[in-house]
Amino acid sequence: MTSQPLQAGDAAPDVSLPRDGEGTLSLGDFAGKKVVLYFYPKDDTPGCTKEAISFTEMADDFAAAGAVVLGVSKDPVKKHDKFRDKYDLKIALLSDADGDVCERYGTWVEKNMYGKTYMGIERATFLIDCDGKIARVWRKVKVPGHVEEVLEATRSL
Repeated sequence: MTSQPLQAGDAAPDVSLPRDGEGTLSLGDFAGKKVVLYFYPKDDTPGCTKEAISFTEMADDFAAAGAVVLGVSKDPVKKHDKFRDKYDLKIALLSDADGDVCERYGTWVEKNMYGKTYMGIERATFLIDCDGKIARVWRKVKVPGHVEEVLEATRSL
């Protein structure tokens, strides 16, 4: 587990994960670009679907701001493919099946629902600048209005 939570100014831990479709994406593939790296609990659940659709609807705006959007969950690539196809998503979905990247970004956390505790992915977003440094962190994200807020921060970077 990450001893100190990542914060603005920290170097973004490298990410190299299998993606929807096929192939692998790494943060290094986007050197010199801004990256919105968002972590979400599970494909095809209400909040995660709304968030992915919102990022898709604004993908051109993020591109115009010089940024790429990458979604990360522990779901396998085949599940990402179904999720992408079902909602016509236009953002890359990365599979962190072993949870290593979630651990390094501090998003694998203890959660509590109906009095039961369990481990799961905290909905969180990291805005990474052109130099590979974390510019902004959003934790415990609430979906409504979040994508617009991230876009505004991306534009001002």
